[in-house]
Parts: sequence; structure tokens; C-alpha cells
Amino acid sequence: MDNYSKCKIEQDKIKRILIIKMSSIGDIVHSIPFLQSIKSALPDAEVDWLLEEEGAELIKGHKDLKKVIVFPKKRWKGMLTAGNIKGILKESKGFLKDLRSHRYDLVVDLQGLLKSGIMISIVRGKRKVGFSWAREGSSLFINEGPYRISQEQHAIDRYLKALDYLGLASGNGLPIQLPISHGDRKKIERYVPKEYLRSKRLIAINPVARWKTKCWQKERFSMLSDRIFRELGYKVIFTGSEEDKKVISDIKRDMKTDALDLSGILSLKEAAYLYSRCSILISPDTGPMHIGAAVGCRVLALFGPTDPVRTGPYGDGHLVIRAEVDCSPCFKKNCNDMKCMEGICVDMVFEGIRELLKF
Repeated sequence: MDNYSKCKIEQDKIKRILIIKMSSIGDIVHSIPFLQSIKSALPDAEVDWLLEEEGAELIKGHKDLKKVIVFPKKRWKGMLTAGNIKGILKESKGFLKDLRSHRYDLVVDLQGLLKSGIMISIVRGKRKVGFSWAREGSSLFINEGPYRISQEQHAIDRYLKALDYLGLASGNGLPIQLPISHGDRKKIERYVPKEYLRSKRLIAINPVARWKTKCWQKERFSMLSDRIFRELGYKVIFTGSEEDKKVISDIKRDMKTDALDLSGILSLKEAAYLYSRCSILISPDTGPMHIGAAVGCRVLALFGPTDPVRTGPYGDGHLVIRAEVDCSPCFKKNCNDMKCMEGICVDMVFEGIRELLKF
């Protein structure tokens, strides 16, 4: 149960707000309804967002944001590997100066990890609010909370409950708006035949997740893709990062039908537009799955070690496929047998596709 006292804010005194949600892609997508709801409740306030490079691409240009502040973790990690300590020190000085150049009336830590706690300690802000999912000592850096909000609900609903604490009418923050540009659309049109985009006779497959335990077997993706084309007549398109290309190449090698591989080619917003033109997106629990759901694509999600109640595709019209094993969800990144994913057979997924195509 949620257990917190609502603390109504003086809305006319909230002029600048900072959201801290630094990663990952799925978490960024889940936080967008919070952004949209708080901007709706406080339309005259300016809202900034602090996050890492990977997610920044997804929200830059969002109409409800004044500024996107990027913490260049990936860049600095590369500079550290190259031994460029001097460069890191120089850039970090500029980053800290920029971060402290504004004073916020309200700072909300939706991340609740040490890295967000450190950022909240640096930021100049009157009210620094955190919540009960805080870990790694991050609650030491806030001056309000952590306020208890049940985690036995979807992440989007959990974040919206944060607005309830602030005494703001949250609504549901939907639909999620992603700032997809004309250029994003044109790039997809260069790669995908227009007749497929118009008819939506496309099924996207994003086969790779960061956790090994979330991943389905490559050979099963191969068999499934062949059946999609042969029995349903839909074109299969694979998406993923540059690091996913080897896995997708292996999947395609074992296929007997043709499919389009766009891994390592698309930005997140380009992928978002592609998913919006697909009938179904098939994916394990990973960032692109949440992007697909956000743009209205029907998602067939393969779940094993994680809990779809907390992080499943949000909204109606989606389907979660799970094996009935007593150890799931375990939230483990390593496992000796992975029976939760092994227990998902090709027939289960194919029948799920048929079910979604009825609507």
C-alpha cells in the first residue's frame, strides 16, 4: 500500500523544476508521463531533465521540456579508457558549472540510485524529493522523503503517484509523446518499402536484451520469423543496437526466408517511428519494447526473470508470454538453466501473434 502524506505545493511558487532520471531507456519512457503530467498541472513552470547520453536522444525536442541536461557518462568512460584524465577534468568543470547555474524550486529524484543522489547533492534546489524505491544511499541527499509508494504496480503508475504526493492532479500522462521528426520518418522510408509502411504488414523483432537471462533462444527467433512470413505473409524487420548485430546475423543465417536487418542503423526516435508503422513488435523486456508500446504498436513481450506487472508493456492491446515456473520473477541477471525463457516455445509466441492480429 501507498503510505505518505500529501503535501500540497504552492503552485505559484514553483517556477523551475528538475527531473532526475538518468537511465535506462525503458525507465526514461516510463518517466515521460510524469513530465507531461507535471507540466499540465504547472503549465507556467519550466521543466529541465538530467540524464545520461543514451536516453537524452529520446526526449530532446519534447515540447514540455525547457532544457535537457546531459551527463556524459559514456563519453567520459571512453576518455578514461584512453587515459585522457585532463580532458575529463576540464569537461566536468564545465558540466558542474552548468548544473549549478540554475536554482530549482523543486527537484524530483525518480531514479533513486547513488548516481542520482550525487547529482541531487550538486544541484541547487529548495525542495529535493525522493521516494521509497531509493537504494544505494541515495535518500541521504534529499531533504523531503523518501516517501513510501508501493512497487507492486507498473513503473508509470508508480511515478505518477509521486505527483499525488505533491498534491498535483496527475491524470495518466498519456499518450506518451515522443518528438519524432520529419527526418526520422524519411530515414525509415529509405529503408522500408512504402507499400509495407502504408499497409502495416510489418512485424518488428527486437531480439536482444542487456540481461542474458531476458533473452530468448536465437534458433527460436529464426523459426518464428520463417513462420511469420510463410504462414501470415508479414515482412519481418529486426532492430537492435550495433552490439546486437552479431546475434541478429546468427538469427538470419538460420532462417529460410528473407528479413530486413536494421540493427545498428536507427536512432531511438527512428526506431519509434518504425514501430508505429508495424502491426506488432516482438521483444523481451527491454527499452525498445517500451518505445513500441509508447507509440501505439501492439507489443508481444517475452518475460522471464522480470515482472510484467512492474515493467510490462503499458496500456491496452499488448500480450505478455511467460512460462509458468515457480522461480519467476527472480530479477537475476545470471542463471544456470534459464528455464523461464526456455519454457517459452515457438508455438506459444506464434499463437500470440495470431491473437494480436485479430484486433
